[in-house]
Amino acid sequence: MTALAEILHRRIAAEGPMSIAEYMTLCLLHPVHGYYTTRDPLGADGDFTTAPEISQMFGELIGLSLAQSWIDQGRPDFVLAELGPGRGTLMNDATRAMGAVPGMLEAAQIYLVEASPTLRARQAEVLGGMSPIWVDSLADLPEAPLWLVANEFFDALPIRQFLRAGEGWAERVVGQSDGHLAFGLTEPAPVAALAHLVPSTPEGTLIETCSPAQGVAAELGRRIAQHGGAALIIDYGDNGSAGNTFQAVRAHEKVSALAQPGQADLTAHVDFCALAQAAPCAHTALVPQGVFLETLGITQRARRLAQGLAGPALEAHIAAHRRLTHPSEMGSLFKVLGFVPEGAPVPPGLLAADLRER
Repeated sequence: MTALAEILHRRIAAEGPMSIAEYMTLCLLHPVHGYYTTRDPLGADGDFTTAPEISQMFGELIGLSLAQSWIDQGRPDFVLAELGPGRGTLMNDATRAMGAVPGMLEAAQIYLVEASPTLRARQAEVLGGMSPIWVDSLADLPEAPLWLVANEFFDALPIRQFLRAGEGWAERVVGQSDGHLAFGLTEPAPVAALAHLVPSTPEGTLIETCSPAQGVAAELGRRIAQHGGAALIIDYGDNGSAGNTFQAVRAHEKVSALAQPGQADLTAHVDFCALAQAAPCAHTALVPQGVFLETLGITQRARRLAQGLAGPALEAHIAAHRRLTHPSEMGSLFKVLGFVPEGAPVPPGLLAADLRER
């Protein structure tokens, strides 16, 4: 039993079962035993690999998309920010591409929204020469034009799960049984935020909600609507709740979400529709990551980089391109959503939202 598991057992014994949201928060961010608090989870030696770690092309194309958006909105002085910047790889690659745009980096102040002390130290190694400013939350950013990227940030925000039961909802919770952590259900009760779904939701349907994600989207949208800018949100998920997507990953393999609390990454699919509805600014259509990257020219960039490669290095490069773009890998599972001010051009790689999506 992990040290955090012992803490959770004692807490459940004293206070009763906890929501999945509370369980996720403790597992990921407990100040002593939290998953993100205690380790660098990325790469071959970690538990998972994100797109920026697969190839420099990903961050470069993100940077160029944001750069064109900045040009389209008049080249203001601005905040360049990333939510959950991992090792700093994406921001490093993006700013290298932005360096080809006259005046852009000179107009930017880089902010990194990061809760993990371990990852902040890794980011400082990569980005220290750019003098980034670390903050704990989006609310800590200056009130200024904002160009922002969030890659695999929203999937780690704590969710709640509700099962349609009678005229109400039974919440799925984490309790204990026979000395082990176990899922259970509360007694059905009305849930105000889900009342509109009761008539159209069949009995036994499971719905996931993520109020922290909607809160971040609302604040992000407010800033963009008020000051200008753009946001690119890249994550796995779709428009709407997709049932039970709560999962744990350790050593690049799916594991039980309750087996080793604090030792595995916990995530859930992102409801992009909920993010778009929460943001008080314009949003783009939801585009698969592969389509987004191909539209930005990743294949042309890959061919250019391949010219100096041979043997295993060339094979790895080709595999990286496929992993980022192919529908059977990250190309379809991951999606991209953009936020912009009303009336502003959408960032390259994306499409304007159909009026029916507003």
